[in-house]
Amino acid sequence: MLFDGPELAKTAANHTPLSPVSILKRVERVHPNLPAQVHGSIRRNWGEVAARCKRLASALAKRGVSKGDTVALIAPNIPEALECALAVPMLGAVLNANNMRLEASTLGYILEHGEASVLLVDTEFSAVAAEAVRLSGRELLVIDIEDTEGAGGACIGALTYEALLAEGSEDFAYALPDDEWDALALNYTSGTTGHPKGVVYSHRGAWTNSVNNVVTWEMPHHPTYLWTLPLFHCNGWCFPWTITLLAGTHVFMRGPTAKGIYAAFAEHGVTHLCGAPIIMSMIASAPNDERQPFDQKVRMMTAAAPPPAPVIEAMEAMGIAITHVYGLTEVYGPAVVCAAKPEWAELPLDEQSKLKARQGVAYELEEDVLVLDPETSLPVPLDGETQGEVVFRGNIVMKGYLKRPEETDAAFRDGWFWSGDLAVQHPDGYIEIRDRAKDIIISGGENISSIEVENALHTHPAVDFVAVVAMADEKWGETPCAFVELAEGSTATEQELLDHARALLAGFKRPKKVVFGPLPKTTTGKIRKNELRDRLREATAH
Repeated sequence: MLFDGPELAKTAANHTPLSPVSILKRVERVHPNLPAQVHGSIRRNWGEVAARCKRLASALAKRGVSKGDTVALIAPNIPEALECALAVPMLGAVLNANNMRLEASTLGYILEHGEASVLLVDTEFSAVAAEAVRLSGRELLVIDIEDTEGAGGACIGALTYEALLAEGSEDFAYALPDDEWDALALNYTSGTTGHPKGVVYSHRGAWTNSVNNVVTWEMPHHPTYLWTLPLFHCNGWCFPWTITLLAGTHVFMRGPTAKGIYAAFAEHGVTHLCGAPIIMSMIASAPNDERQPFDQKVRMMTAAAPPPAPVIEAMEAMGIAITHVYGLTEVYGPAVVCAAKPEWAELPLDEQSKLKARQGVAYELEEDVLVLDPETSLPVPLDGETQGEVVFRGNIVMKGYLKRPEETDAAFRDGWFWSGDLAVQHPDGYIEIRDRAKDIIISGGENISSIEVENALHTHPAVDFVAVVAMADEKWGETPCAFVELAEGSTATEQELLDHARALLAGFKRPKKVVFGPLPKTTTGKIRKNELRDRLREATAH
């Protein structure tokens, strides 16, 4: 072939792996004096952050961490979480950032299943982390992160984070991965059972989505980004690398509050933030004594449960432009955007809000997103009425599920990743989610497995059958509602079952309501959850 000669072969000069590891090197060289981190009284520039990251990578290497090793993290939105996202991939190691709201048994499973060799933990969560380590049965190097803005807690590790950095060198020489398909991160998602699934990200996919965030959101250089989205959630939708790529400023919040968000807007000139609709509601409904005026235009990206149109309208009215996105852990967070069309600007605000509440179209660097008939794998009519399953294809799709080849094969059927989310596709090609085939409940941006909640309630001796479905909630978007059929002759109160769940489940997973009575079932005994959801909708309507 004309263009396949040896003079046109790949070489080190013209071909390197796509990886977020490249990002920090350039920022350190070009913008070392620009602000990088704001956290309480902490102010660091990019030169200082780069030095800390190299020290972290160097120290972990001296402690035996190498390519393919799993480094686990339990921490809120703090500078150390960002540094882990930048430093761990320098070693070819795999970052496993975990939801600190999880109970010890789940965290213990994750540490064991992911074969973590190191655990970095914020001391506020040392008690649950210690129990998780014990349950995992693994010999782990535990590092204590003592955050000056945190609540404190006992140190359970071999040394502190700062002591670990002191063991490292700022002259640490790091390299790109040998292959851009190498694993970079391991994120656990609830899936459809109580056992979380390990979603593996590649360097190529993380780099692609990091750059895609810039394109999709039309981001300028040097943004000021407020961390209200958890850094552990899909690696912060790849924004640790996006904001670093743009030499922006990371402003951290351990936990979002309306007062803290407005203060960040006013004091630090925040220009961008991401979060679930609950964060939007927090901002829009804040009392006057928690608000502060701000002059800059703010842009917010939101995902999880579809944002209510009135909330979008309220945010836009106060000068916060909303971009609605959709995705899953398996696609690096958002990979679908409700791209605003120029002609929408001429519409009344309420009509714009309804359009912006749809999930939208594929990200620019995602190959394709469609709604297919799950029986035929053919596209559904673009009529806004015919339901099918949302499917993805492209570089912003996971490598697969760790140690679950059969589930990976099932998810990648017919050359697509099948999301399990049911949707319609409108005549303009925009998709709109109508239901969740996997019965996942998304509460405040966090996934809750309905089966896990059901299994917990089933351990109560009075419970014969139980089904848990999503119940609309003004604050959290969705919360679990349990429908319970008691065993013959048994009695139990709602409070008794709520207290029973309290002992078995993390707070955000517990049902907020229990409804007693016979459950609708199919002829094979399967509970008809669609009927239960209809009951809730009808009750809300009345």
